[in-house]
Amino acid sequence: MNVKPRLLLVEDELKVATFIKKGLETQSYEAEIALTGQAGKLLLAQQSFDLAILDVNLPDISGLELAQYIRSRHKQLPILMLTAMDTTADKLLGFEAGADDYLVKPFDFLELLARIKALLRRSENNTDSDRMLRVADLELDLHERVARRMGKTIDLTAREYTLLEYLMKNAGRVVSRVDIAEQVWEVGFDTGTNVIDVYISYLRAKIDKDSPVKLIHTLVGMGYVLKEK
Repeated sequence: MNVKPRLLLVEDELKVATFIKKGLETQSYEAEIALTGQAGKLLLAQQSFDLAILDVNLPDISGLELAQYIRSRHKQLPILMLTAMDTTADKLLGFEAGADDYLVKPFDFLELLARIKALLRRSENNTDSDRMLRVADLELDLHERVARRMGKTIDLTAREYTLLEYLMKNAGRVVSRVDIAEQVWEVGFDTGTNVIDVYISYLRAKIDKDSPVKLIHTLVGMGYVLKEK
């Protein structure tokens, strides 16, 4: 008998939360509702979950603060932000807080399901891996989810880590913005925004800034490549 994935849904609008919960349960998921961030923390302390779905505007602590809390204590738990806040700046804040994906309200329930399946699939793949990726003096520990260059640990957000992992797994190969959108941001990503370019800049500042050898390169009109020369 297959174990149903367990999802934590932190949403202060009871009607919305109930609708999502019922929909998830028809798709063989188990869902627990928390109407506040503190209630979400309590559930996380008492139970284990496979994925967390967070609203941003909560009546006590914000979903961003809750995402940071989760990421500091449950490093492998996928986080999906589900919120009406839809600007590029809002999305960047969500990813910086530790979110793995970001879906804007109002949403299509089928898209929500697709996002959940993609995050759970990626999480399952990651838990089976204990490999180390290396390019020049850059290392990425896939088990500890830690990056190091020249032996120095690099502080990465969850989204920066995922992007770097994708670039290192494709080291030496040019990847387009569409490739990155599909593989790192999963389904439904708005390629019309500059979020990907912003995150490439973030990675450059952390990976290449203090090294004479630059690893992240831009090929105008084509995309990006991570390589030593």
